[in-house]
Amino acid sequence: MILGTPIASGNTAEIYLIDGRIIKIFKDHLPPAEAGYEANKQRHAYEAGLFVPEVFDVTRINEKQAIVMEYIKGKAMGELLMENMGLAEDYINLSIDVQQRIHSVNTVNLESMEAKLTRQIKAANQLHQEKRSYLLQKLLRMKYEEKLCHGDFHLFNLIVTEDDRVSIIDWVDASSGDILADVCRTYLLYQPFSEELAELYLHLYCQKSGFGKKDILRWIPILSAARLSENVSASEAEWLIKCTELSY
Repeated sequence: MILGTPIASGNTAEIYLIDGRIIKIFKDHLPPAEAGYEANKQRHAYEAGLFVPEVFDVTRINEKQAIVMEYIKGKAMGELLMENMGLAEDYINLSIDVQQRIHSVNTVNLESMEAKLTRQIKAANQLHQEKRSYLLQKLLRMKYEEKLCHGDFHLFNLIVTEDDRVSIIDWVDASSGDILADVCRTYLLYQPFSEELAELYLHLYCQKSGFGKKDILRWIPILSAARLSENVSASEAEWLIKCTELSY
C-alpha cells in the first residue's frame, strides 16, 4: 500500500489519513502484539461509551503492524491552547471534565496499574536497586478502587471537533488503577512543559473533585520512577530522580 506522508509521527508509530480513515503504522522495534494490545484498550474505552475513535481492524500493512480506526476531524486541545494561552483555565477545566468521565468507568479487564508500574520501575536503571525496591514496596501498600485510567492524559491527546465535542486518543498506556495516580501522572507530564499550567491543573482538579493535593501527590515518587523508564530528556530525568525522594 502507498501510504504517502504521515499526518503525525511519534516514538512508536506514524499516523496516516487514507480514504477517510486513520491508519496507525507501528515501528519495527515494538513487540509483535503491540497493535492488538493497544487496539483492545481503545475498544474497551469505546464500548464503555466514551468518545473514542472506533477501531475497525488490526492488521499488517507493508509488513508492519497497523490499526485502522475512525477519523475524528478536529484539532488537538493542546494546539488550541498554544494559540491562545489566555484560555488556559477554560481548556484545563474542559479536560478535567473529560478525565472524570474516563474515571467513572469501572474496569478490571485491562492490565492492572500495579503490574504496569512495577514493570516500569524495574526498568528505571537510573535509580539504585535499593531505591527501586523501596518504591516497589511503597506501591504494594497503595490501596484504591480500580477504575479506567488513561495513563497518558494531556491536552494533546484530546481532539476538539467542529461541534465542540472532545475525543480521547492514544490508549496504549491505559490500565485498571487509581484515578488519583492518573491525575498525578498528568500533573507530572505538564510540569516540564509549564509549572504554572501543572499547578493550575492540580488546583482546578482538586476544586472540582473534592480531593486534596496530598491525596494526589503521594503518588509522585512512584510515578516519577516509572516515567524514568520512558524516553525522557536528560534534564527531565534529573528532575524525576529528585522527585522520587519527595514525600507527602
